[in-house]
Parts: sequence; structure tokens; C-alpha cells
Amino acid sequence: MYNSSKFTLFLFSILTSTSTVETFAPALPSLLLQRRRASTNNTPLRISPLLFAENDKKKRVVVIGNGMVGQRFMENLLKIDVNKQCLISTFCEEPRAAYNRVKLTSYFETRNPSDLSMTGEFDSQGRTSWYDENGIELLLNDKALHLDTKAKTVTGKSGKVIPYDTCVIATGSFPFVPPLPGKQRPGVFVYRTIDDLESMLKYAEENNVTAAAVIGGGLLGLEAAKAVKDMGLESHIIEYAPILMCRQIDQGGHDALVGKIQAMGLKVHCNARTRAIVGSDGSTDNKSMAPVARLTFENEGWADLPVQMVVVSAGIKPRDEVAHGSDIRIGERGGIIVDDQLRTTEKDVYAIGEVALHKNFIYGLIAPGYAMAEVAAKCVTHDNGISRYSEDLPAFTGADLSTKLKLLGCDVASFGINHPAPDDKDVSELVWNDSIGGVYRKLILNKAGTKLRGGILVGDASDYEMLHKLAVKSTSDLTSPASMLLVPPSAQGKAREEPTLVDDPSAQICSCNDVTRETIAQAVKDLGVKGASFAAIKKITRAGTGCGGCEGQVKNVLKQEIEKLGGSLSNHLCEHFTYSRPELMALIRTDSNPSTVDSFDKIIAKYGHGDGCEICKPVIGSILASLGNEMILKEGRDALQDTNDRALANMQRSGTYSVVPRVAGGEILPEQLIVLGEVAKKYKLYTKITGAQRVDLFGAAKHELPDIWEELGEAGFESGHAYGKALRTVKSCVGSTWCRYGVQDSVSFAIRVENRYKGIRSPHKMKSAVSGCTRECAEAQSKDFGLIATENGYNLYVGGNGGSNPVHAQLLATDIDEDTVIQYLDRYIMYYILTADRLERTAVWQKKLPSGKYGGGPIEHLKEVIIEDSLGICKELDTRMAHLVDTYHDEWAEVVKNPELRAKFKQFLNTDEIIEKEQMHELIDMRGQLRPADWPKDGEAQTFWRPPHSDIFANSQKSWVRVGATFEFPVNVGSPILYGNTQLAIFNNAQRGEWYCTQNMCPHKQAFVLSQGIIGDVLGNAKVACPLHKKQFSLSDGAEIGDGDLQLLTFPVKIENDNVYVELPAIPELDAILGTNGLRVSKSDCIDIAGDAIKVPATGRGSSSSSFHQQKLRP
Repeated sequence: MYNSSKFTLFLFSILTSTSTVETFAPALPSLLLQRRRASTNNTPLRISPLLFAENDKKKRVVVIGNGMVGQRFMENLLKIDVNKQCLISTFCEEPRAAYNRVKLTSYFETRNPSDLSMTGEFDSQGRTSWYDENGIELLLNDKALHLDTKAKTVTGKSGKVIPYDTCVIATGSFPFVPPLPGKQRPGVFVYRTIDDLESMLKYAEENNVTAAAVIGGGLLGLEAAKAVKDMGLESHIIEYAPILMCRQIDQGGHDALVGKIQAMGLKVHCNARTRAIVGSDGSTDNKSMAPVARLTFENEGWADLPVQMVVVSAGIKPRDEVAHGSDIRIGERGGIIVDDQLRTTEKDVYAIGEVALHKNFIYGLIAPGYAMAEVAAKCVTHDNGISRYSEDLPAFTGADLSTKLKLLGCDVASFGINHPAPDDKDVSELVWNDSIGGVYRKLILNKAGTKLRGGILVGDASDYEMLHKLAVKSTSDLTSPASMLLVPPSAQGKAREEPTLVDDPSAQICSCNDVTRETIAQAVKDLGVKGASFAAIKKITRAGTGCGGCEGQVKNVLKQEIEKLGGSLSNHLCEHFTYSRPELMALIRTDSNPSTVDSFDKIIAKYGHGDGCEICKPVIGSILASLGNEMILKEGRDALQDTNDRALANMQRSGTYSVVPRVAGGEILPEQLIVLGEVAKKYKLYTKITGAQRVDLFGAAKHELPDIWEELGEAGFESGHAYGKALRTVKSCVGSTWCRYGVQDSVSFAIRVENRYKGIRSPHKMKSAVSGCTRECAEAQSKDFGLIATENGYNLYVGGNGGSNPVHAQLLATDIDEDTVIQYLDRYIMYYILTADRLERTAVWQKKLPSGKYGGGPIEHLKEVIIEDSLGICKELDTRMAHLVDTYHDEWAEVVKNPELRAKFKQFLNTDEIIEKEQMHELIDMRGQLRPADWPKDGEAQTFWRPPHSDIFANSQKSWVRVGATFEFPVNVGSPILYGNTQLAIFNNAQRGEWYCTQNMCPHKQAFVLSQGIIGDVLGNAKVACPLHKKQFSLSDGAEIGDGDLQLLTFPVKIENDNVYVELPAIPELDAILGTNGLRVSKSDCIDIAGDAIKVPATGRGSSSSSFHQQKLRP
């Protein structure tokens, strides 16, 4: 017997010599010969560490493909292989590890790939710590090219060769692209990966794309159409079939779905016979590389469709190419043939997911893929002797193709037998078709009507789980007439979140991961009342981690199971108040002695405890503003305001602020436009027209804001309240004043509405619009409240919103005059203010309201309350709104004319010296305007700053430095001071009678903003929350609170004779660690789409810091 380790090393060494390879070739395993041949072809020579002898006793499992199914297989394998008898390697051809492809469209919400990750935060290389923690070799950016079933090896594009005992192919599928002329053009994309989305975004921006077509009207096609819409483009859906989603729904479902889709502004073209993708040069061949200009059709009478981008999502094809060249059997139309154990025709090779052809069927949904992954993991461990099954092996015998989805904001579900075969005689149907409400339901029953066999639900699928169970899992006859199942819950007046599954343990809650109620219930028991949270349940059970459509059901089950254990899901605002926002609002507004609840200190003393925090302080501040409407920066109320409200401006990435004047109704004078331009030039502000018909000026330093607003005020501008949870804008079209289709003066009415509700604080921001006719150019039905002109007045819509989860507003009243509109809006907005939860948009709040007395859902309840005064509160609503309107004040006008308020915007409390914004964050000249350099990614240089050690100044000679008088420091907030070139934050915590001093720079992103954070306490320990990302730090020792390990430097403070002193080292020592110059954020690889970025040097950057050292502190 030879020593295997030495033999391996010997063979490895001879591979470096061409002359010796052929000599030894007859004796070399095919693995090594293959590697040598790769080397002589200039392929980099790499040998997997799995070759070496220390791992010889372990079973080597190679997973080809690190998508959702491949990832799930590895997770299942790890659960079974508790003794770590397997060594796992996985090939991943993408630049980042496994992510949730089902939620790909949600990428537009944050543009952060980590939000889709299945294993935690991505680092700068696209990896997560999960793989190292579990001993898995992740071969990133490495596509598996060759599978040698004789040598039992897999070769990657990198040249790396991995041996295996078991190989699992989980390569999934790739988009099918029809053989259309012009498919090779720039501007033609597929929709499959994050990189696809990024490429689409980049192309659209660089080429001024305004319209795009999605070829394919199936599930993926509709997701792609939403992605196009989310990019801000006109979106067209091109479908070959007569209806959308023809495998899931029928003509009636199609009609309801199209109504919802078109209401969102998308265009649907079914029965489309696309002839060619035409280039900008007019060519229609397969060679021209002219970019996309339009689509042409073979349909008679169809005009060309002008689009500048095409996204193809016309189905999938299995990615089985890695099996080509081996003896693995492939289906006639693709796909790797597998048996019930997911084994291929070659020993020790499995296939799962969309690449697997099981009984001549490819499953294109995630749930069957996960089921395959579970079966395969059990069979792999069995075949390798890691686990044994005494009876029959686990088997994949097919999958339930029922599915419930949220497509473009519309419920779409199908279950059981939804398309009976033509020769199926045991069929009867019940149909509900509400064309006005956009709800369609078809239930398929047996001929006798005693058994539910399947169905289609569009527009309202809130009872899907119950119907699915009756059709797919129940063997009993129906216990009530089938017609009772047909009526949608929304028409019965049931809340959409109402759970339809009460006690059945086997009820499926999450179809993506096949999680039952029993699984969730057991997880709640294991975690206990205190540990059971939605996040914890998701992590343990995987429920809600697929498409996300079951989140409401998961939360309902969680709530019910906690209640069974004697607990309850807390609706407490925070640790300082055992009330929700609506409860606190009710307590404050109904208090018999209003003078005892007119400040935060009084309210927390009466109804709470502790110091408060960054959650409860802004809520109380908002409640006080909504009831009393006092100036939010006066009488200590600035200590309650969140980041933006405290500065009356939105804090931006560099710690600077944006300036957004109100432009009511979108109407602006030419002279005002000129002033905006002059102010932007004077203060070097980046200027952008918003989607809400006004102008944003970005990049103002906080100390510049009063001067800027003084100049804007002189031109007639008021605060736009872009910083507040308040009414933002009332968008309008030009209406009858200019438009030939307009039937009412929408501009004038929009101005009236905006001026009435401007400045009113609410639980969340509000947006509105007025359209001058039914063409709806102002998009009123996507707003919190919107108006559409009719010949007889206006139709009033409420409870809509755009954004990441669009909601269509509901019709409250029709053909009402302007005064009636105002009356109803007064009551609607005030009802919302008094009863909504913290940070709850009107759409979410409205959905949670009860139904009307006779059903009809929450909108009927609102009609009864607002129009019929069913609760007897209209007088209070009218009176409270009148008070808010009558006491309106322009907050910036108040600051400009008040020296005391104006002083709150001074850059440093102790000196008039200024540190320019470009000295703290590098600026980039982009197309003639300045913008901040990109933040480095977390973990890169200039993030997660840490001092050399926490006691860096322990051996320094220190002195007590006077930084000001006590009366100069506002109470219960932070104030920035300057010492040398170092920015410090002084916190006057009057609630505790304590003072603190820390660095002003938040170590997370090196932004000089900590003094602007809200102070409070956690479990009795004083803290400050960074205004940028809400990272929290102890004020006593500077330690980060929570899971992080960041650290602030803190300095002792003492008060003598009403003066504030801080014990500090000498300026040169302090500046060496905390000096502004040394901590300036700069980055040289900023995104530069136009290729015209110029780095802007900091003012005085090249000068020595001695000038700072010579600054005199304020006496």
C-alpha cells in the first residue's frame, strides 16, 4: 500500500513538467491528465484542497449551481450530516452567492443585493460568512463546464477540478429567447439575475430610454414588466397567447388582472405576433448592432410600437449543458432525466430544480424545487452511509402546482385542477366576476357540487389557504353550499388580513417552503413568548422567505400561538411606553387636563417611564404638532424631532441637507425659477426636478440653511415640508385652463387643497393629486387622497400610494363640488391622524379598518364615518382640522426672523469658524453639478472607523477646556463644538442632570453628524442614535449598543460656575486621531455614467492644520 497523501503530492509535482506528463500518463488518473492538458492550454493550474489526504475519509459532495434550490439542498444536507461527514463544494457562476430570485423585482426598493441574500450580508467579493462557518467551498464566478462521470470530477471555468463522491446538478434554467430578428441588438435583455437588472438600469439611463417592451405575459414576464415600471419607464407587455398567465388563469381572470395592470399605467398587448426588433437604423436583420428603436408585428392593422428597450421573458429552458458529453440521459426537449429519488441515469449524480426532468415534466416553481432539494439531501446521505432509511427511500412523486402570488399589487392564485381536461365530465363551475372591483373567482367542483376540485382567484385571494386545503388536501365533501365559498372575503366585509386558518395543524401557510401551521406553532413553543418574533420564525421555519406572499398569514399564526401560551404580540411603542401610537393619541387628546400632557416630559411622567428614545420622542412630537400645531423647534420640542424635522431639511448621504420649497399645484413664477437658480449657484447646490412638480436643491450645510431660506422667502417661497411626516405635494395636470380635454380647473383646486393642508403633521407622509379629466395625467388614484374631475365636480379617491408596494386608491364619493371635497378630506385626514399607527401610510391604515355595517370592506366604513357621521365624531374632526388650518405657520419664516431659532443652525456652538462641506466629504463634479463621492461599502476603508485602541489618550497630558456656558447648550440634545480641527458633540441631558462629550463623527460612515442624533436611554443607560442609520451608542462609554462593536471616543465633562469644561488632550494629539482633515470621506471610483466626473479639491486641503491649532475658543 502506498501513502495516499505522499502519492497525491508526487502527482501534483510532476504536473509542472511537460516532458514527464506523457511518460506518466498511462498511470495517472484521468483527473490529473485532464488537469495537465488544461495547463498546456494556458489554463491556470489549480487543484482543489479536497484532493488531499486529510479529507479522504469524508464524502465529497459537489453542487453545481448556487441558486435557491442548490442552496436549499446544502442547508438540508447540513441538517442531516450533524457529524460533518461530508465535504461540500458548490460552483456559482454569478459574482455573488445565493440570493432570492423570486423577489428579484424588490431589488429596486434598495438596490442592495444583500437584501435578497439567502445567507446574510454580502461582502465586497459577493460572499457571505455562512459558507466558511459551515465549511463549504464556494467557487464564486466559476461556471462548471465539464462533468466527468467516469473520473467523478467537475471542472470549472477557472480550470479548477473538483472530485466528487456525489454530484448534485442544480443549474436551474435560462430564459428562452425566441428566434426574433434583431434579438442581438443593444437594448435587448433577459430578466433572470441581479446583473440583468443592473445592466437594464445602466442601459436605460445611458440611452435615455423612455419606453420598454416585455415579451412574455407569464409569471416572469409580469415580474419583468413591474421591474420596467419601477425603473420609471413606460412598460408594455407583449403576449403571444390570447390571455396573460394562460397556465394559471382563464379569460375571466385575465380580464380582471389586465384591469388592475392597466390601472397602474402598464400596457397589455395579447395575441401579439412580433415580427422583428427594429434598430435605430431601420434594420430588421440578425446582424445589425444598431440599438432598439421599435417592435413590428405581423398582426393586421397593428402599428409599430416605439420602444428603446426589450426584455425577453418568454419561458425557460433547462440548463443541462454541463451533462452534455457524459452518459447522463437528457430529455428530447431538454432537462436531465431523474427518478423519484432525483438520481440521474449515471451513478452518484443527482439533478434537482428546473434542470430536472421528472416524469417528462419540468417544474418551474420554487416550491417543487425545494421539495426536490429535501428528497435529494435524504437520498444522498443514505447512499453515502450517513443516514439510513429502514423502509422506502424518500421520493419525489410530483408537486402541487397551486400558487398564490402578488403580481403588480394584485392577488393572483390558482389551485388544484384549474383547467379541467376537455374530456373531464365530472365538472361544474361557479364564477364571481366583479368587473368594477376587479375581482374574479372561478371554483371548479365535481358535477354534484359536493367536492371542490380547484379554482382561480384574481383580485382577492385572501381565503386561498382555506380553498387550497379543501381542494387539494381534503377528502371529505363540502359541509356548506359551494356558493358560500365563491363570495370573496372583501365583498363580505372581512378584513384582508383576517386569518382563514384557525386550528388545522396541517394547513399550509408557506407554499414556497411547504411550511405548515404546526411547524410554526412548534417554533413558537420552542422560542417561548419572549423569543418568538416574526424575524425569528422566518429564520427557523423559512416561512415567508420565498415570494413573501404568506407574511400576513405567518404573522397571524404567530399572534395566535403566542396568545395560546398566555402572551401577546406587543404593540407597545417602545420600552418607555406600554401603549401604541393610537392609544397614546387617545390618552393625550382626551385628557381632562390638557396642561398636564402638553410636553414630552409631562407625557412620559404620566404615561411612561425613563428618558425616551428615537422611537417615542418623534411620535410624541408628531402627536403634539397634530393637536396643538406649535412651532416644532420652540420650547424644547426640537429635542423630540427626528433627524430631518430638527433641521427642517432632509439629511443626505454626506451629512448635508436638501432644500425643497413648496410649489403648490406645480405652479411657479418665472422670477421664482430664476431665484432658485441663483441660490443654487451661490451655495453650490445640486439641482433636480422631482416627480412631484417641484425643485430639490441638494448639498446645503446646516449652517447655510437659514441664509438660503431667507433668500427664498423673499421670493415668496414657503417650506415644502419634504422633511416632515406631513403633506408633501398636490400634483396637478393643467386641467381646463390649457388642456383641450380638461373639464375642471385642476391647477387652481390643487393649489387650494395644498395650501389648506400644508404643514399638518401626520403619522406618515401624505401625497395628493388632482386630475382635470378621466385621462388621469396627475395619477390621483395612486395617492393618499386624489381627485379626478368630472363634468359635475370631482370623484374623491382615498387610501392609495405608489412606491415599492403600490396600492390603488378607493372611491369614496362621486361628482361632489369643491367645498364638499374639502369637508370630506378634513374628516378623512383627521380620522387618519387620530387613529393610525406609527409610520403607517393611509393605504395600510385604511386596509385595517373594519367593514361597513352591511359589508363592502373598509371603504364603506369610511363612508359611514365621514359622510354619515356614524360614530358621531365629525364635529370633533371638523374642529380639530379647522384649528390646524387656522394656526398654520411657515416654519422656515419663523426661523429666519427669530435670532434664537436661527442660532440652532450654527455649525459650532463655541466658535464662528466654519469647516466647509467639501473638507468633510469629497465632492464630484457630475455633468456640471456637485454631488458627494460614493460611500465605500461597509467593511471597506473609510467605514467602521476604530481608534488604534479605546484608551488612546490614556497617557496624554490633558487639561480642562472651557467650551461654553451652560445656558448656551440646548437641553436634551447634542451640540457640535470645534477644538482645533476636531469636531466634538456635547450632550446636555437635562432629564438626568448629566453632560456627555463624544466625537461628532459616527464611525459607521465617518459622517460628522452625531450631535444631531436623538438622545434617550435603553434599559436605563443613556444613549444617542446616529441620525443617518440609527446606530446607537452609549453616552457613558461610547460602546455601540446592539450587535455591533463600534466605539466612540468619549471625554469627561464638568460644570463649574455655570461653565462647561471638557477634559481634552493637546490639540495636535487630538487632531491626529479625530481631526476632520484626516477623516474626510473620499473615493476615486465613483459611478460616472456620463464619463465627465471631476474630483473637486477640498478648500484649504493642502494647507497645514496649524491655522486650526491657532483658533481661539469662544470665551
